[in-house]
Amino acid sequence: MIISSSTDYREAARRRLPPFLFHYIDGGAYAEHTLKRNVEDLAWLALRQRVLKGVGDVDLSTTIFDEKLSMPVALAPVGLTGMYARRGEVQAARAAEAKGIPFTLSTVSVCPIDEVQSQSRRPIWFQLYVLKDRGFMKDALERAWAAGIRTLVFTVDMPVPGARYRDAHSGMSGPNAPLRRVLQAFTHPAWAVDVGLLGRPHDLGNISAYRRQKTKLADYIGWLGANFDPSIGWSDLQWIRDFWKGPMVIKGILDPEDARDAVRFGADGIVVSNHGGRQLDGVLSSARALPAIADVVKGDLTILADSGIRSGLDVVRMLAQGADGVLLGRAFVYALATAGQKGVENLLDIVAKEMRVAMTLTGARSISDISRDSLVRQLEKPA
Repeated sequence: MIISSSTDYREAARRRLPPFLFHYIDGGAYAEHTLKRNVEDLAWLALRQRVLKGVGDVDLSTTIFDEKLSMPVALAPVGLTGMYARRGEVQAARAAEAKGIPFTLSTVSVCPIDEVQSQSRRPIWFQLYVLKDRGFMKDALERAWAAGIRTLVFTVDMPVPGARYRDAHSGMSGPNAPLRRVLQAFTHPAWAVDVGLLGRPHDLGNISAYRRQKTKLADYIGWLGANFDPSIGWSDLQWIRDFWKGPMVIKGILDPEDARDAVRFGADGIVVSNHGGRQLDGVLSSARALPAIADVVKGDLTILADSGIRSGLDVVRMLAQGADGVLLGRAFVYALATAGQKGVENLLDIVAKEMRVAMTLTGARSISDISRDSLVRQLEKPA
């Protein structure tokens, strides 16, 4: 199969992965309207082509949280990444390091903090959920800081798990789920050997380190459901802000008022995100929510965005809407599932090439040249 885009990697991943894993990463909440809007609304943002602008060398580099990045992209936190390739979080972190960008480790990763950071010479970022078990949160923060991690991504848009209907149909959850997963593994032998056998242990590494016992995939949904905390407010996060001395990023902002609250709280950054359409179906796409948020907090903190980004063109579109950088999620997991570290490195090369083409043909020599003037404003998809 010829690989030339993230779409190709998605199809390759679909073929290689057992259905429960493919649909877990590919699906969204409820009827998946927001999942579709994330992609469609970005595609509707028409770039403003300019010619004869004397654009020679295009510089993709930028600085975020005092880190020099080769391009304004970081790999997003994705749960269970270690199930998509052998020790998947380690391979993804190495790919990010090789391409000069950050990798963000999920709370619910297969590989624990210490393992992943020890395999990367570049400090990774760490993502944490709001959980009832404050002991776990404190333990995770302490282990992350001790490992040399300095950027914390705090996810706030998951006080309760979204209803992901695909998971029940695919075998990730629902009746006889463990048996269905085993049967699917037998019909996908390449994955079964490489990850199923050689990628062990298959537990939630960070949670197991705290509990001093294995937290297996079968415990995953139940543990999350029992530990999410819908009662938490901004004041409940103050102890984390006081503890964490590095950059703290609030992930899951879709409303300008929440963005203002993040500034008042003292966050260093936000991620404009609807969790990839995996939480509340029917909300705005990140692309549509971003401009209003940028209008009120641009310059007060760093604005990152995710959800729906599949290409370098999408990265440029998000920057034009007001983001300082983006988080790439599903796209890198498809590449990881297909070809491991090399797949992720190749995908990042594709994204960089697509960005250079888009910037050259919109007259942008550097990231700072990308603005709303890079878009054709009069072309707008109906809300």
